[in-house]
Amino acid sequence: MAAPLQKAGEIIDHLLEPQNLLQLAVIAAAVAIGWWIASVLRPRFAQAEVPDDLSGRTREATWVALPFAVILLILATADGLVHALGMPARFVDVAVQLTALLLAIRVVVYVIRVSIGARARIKGWGTPISVVVWVFLSLHLLGWGDTVIGLLDGIGLNAGKTRISVWSVMKLLVTVSLFVVAAMWMSRWLERRVLKLDGLAPNMRIGIAKFLQAFLVGLSVLVGLNAAGLDLTTLNVLTGAIGIGLGFGLQSIAANFVSGFVLLMDRSIKPGDVISFTGMPGTTTEGFGWVEELRGRYVVVRDRDGVETLVPNQNLITNPVINWSYTDPRVRLKLPVRISYKDDPELAMRLLLQATEGHRRIIRDPAPPVARLMGFGDHGIELELRFWIPDPQEGVNNVRSDVNRAIWRLFREHGLTIPTAQRHVRLEMVDPRAGAAGPARDD
Repeated sequence: MAAPLQKAGEIIDHLLEPQNLLQLAVIAAAVAIGWWIASVLRPRFAQAEVPDDLSGRTREATWVALPFAVILLILATADGLVHALGMPARFVDVAVQLTALLLAIRVVVYVIRVSIGARARIKGWGTPISVVVWVFLSLHLLGWGDTVIGLLDGIGLNAGKTRISVWSVMKLLVTVSLFVVAAMWMSRWLERRVLKLDGLAPNMRIGIAKFLQAFLVGLSVLVGLNAAGLDLTTLNVLTGAIGIGLGFGLQSIAANFVSGFVLLMDRSIKPGDVISFTGMPGTTTEGFGWVEELRGRYVVVRDRDGVETLVPNQNLITNPVINWSYTDPRVRLKLPVRISYKDDPELAMRLLLQATEGHRRIIRDPAPPVARLMGFGDHGIELELRFWIPDPQEGVNNVRSDVNRAIWRLFREHGLTIPTAQRHVRLEMVDPRAGAAGPARDD
């Protein structure tokens, strides 16, 4: 214990020498001035949304590297001045080297994150990752790497024939992370190639790309564990227990992932399709929306109110779903109408057809609008107007509203009435002298 304390005291005494204190002051001043200049210049390169092109990425890279580049420039200038004055500059030289190393690491981490993709999980972690890598490489550059590794390797415990130390855990995490990043980069490259294959359907391309990504990431974890020196045969019991837990506890998640692959392969639901989850076709649009994106676990459906619903893939496989644009986007709408028994049904049906004339979204192919007498109900004659529209993605209820308004206007102009449900009550009075009053009848 006394030896390390004595060594630390010697280092502190060395740092407190006037010539070394001057170098430390120069380094601190350079860092402070460089950081201040970077804070002034950085907002000019900030972007709320980064375009995925060379100009946008260049501006973002400049924003990322600017503080380290400015500090490096000022330190290099100060280092030159110190050497020109003939003063000791060992610490300043080391500071220049370490700052250049940090700048290079930060740029490399940024390039890796961009190459993986816009939704890379390391986004926002660039600076912490860069600092950790920089500290480790700096210790090696200063000649302290072996000492630190020995210290970390000495902190641990023995589990049977295996020794688990802080250094072994850190090495395992770093190795697996490197293999996973490489796998994500490769999957991103393969995804771009697969999505350009015009011979495959769009859903098939997405399914292949997602499968390749999952396969490569899983394989990279196993290879990384093996490369870190972990004997995978020791994980048999653990993986068996995890498999049982996944089978019982995560079966819903697994079912959603499998259902997602099924949806991608059978092309029953595609991005851009118009679907609804409940109701009967032609009569309601409850749960009506557009499929915006197919994800591994869920489907993003956006309705006309701008609300995005995340529907689990399993729901779309096991429950009935109306796909309004599965093979043909054209759909037929039905409008039930009731008229009084006092009105002429032939005139009413002609007016129903007239209500569809001139509407820009009502088409005559595959069939023109028709009016049908469906039955004689308790409260009136039941009619039904049927017509086709080519674009349900533009809305269905708005067409119904337009036609219903036209029907109401035409019926009022021609004196036709739409009866409501009514009940007539008739009371019969009996002469008391003839006997007891009979019960009132409800007709």
